Amino acid sequence: MTRHDRDASGGMAVHLVSRRQTARRLRSERGATLLEVALTLPLLLLICVAIFEFGRAYQTWAVLTNAAREGARVAILPSTVSGAVDARVREYLAIGGLRTDTSVLVNVNPSTVSIGGTGTATASKVVVTYPYSFMVLQPVAQLVVNGSMVGAPITLTAMATMRNEQ
Repeated sequence: MTRHDRDASGGMAVHLVSRRQTARRLRSERGATLLEVALTLPLLLLICVAIFEFGRAYQTWAVLTNAAREGARVAILPSTVSGAVDARVREYLAIGGLRTDTSVLVNVNPSTVSIGGTGTATASKVVVTYPYSFMVLQPVAQLVVNGSMVGAPITLTAMATMRNEQ
């Protein structure tokens, strides 16, 4: 590395900067960069994983909502057999890539809906309850807070109400 100065005669004089000063400056900058990366990389990874995890949760919620809607379409039919709504909801969940075990609850309840003015009609309300677990965030939370319920599954609920056919 060189430094240029004007000498007394107006010409350019070249001075060599000591190699020790250059090496010392580079080492101190390298250490600062390493420290910055060590502090920011985990935060950046956490943000990326959180985006992935919450996107997956939103997709699961969308499948649940559509499954509840499909169940309600079956429930409003006049000749619906027992268990048909549950079977349709679980079929839709399986097609959507979600589990369909006994932890998934499907409830069909009679309801009423407004048909304008003061009139009402009978309806069927389908509620689907699904225990959702984050793939990465919950195990990390359990590592940070050992033995807590921070990493327990959250419950996603979707509901659809449709007027019964006569």
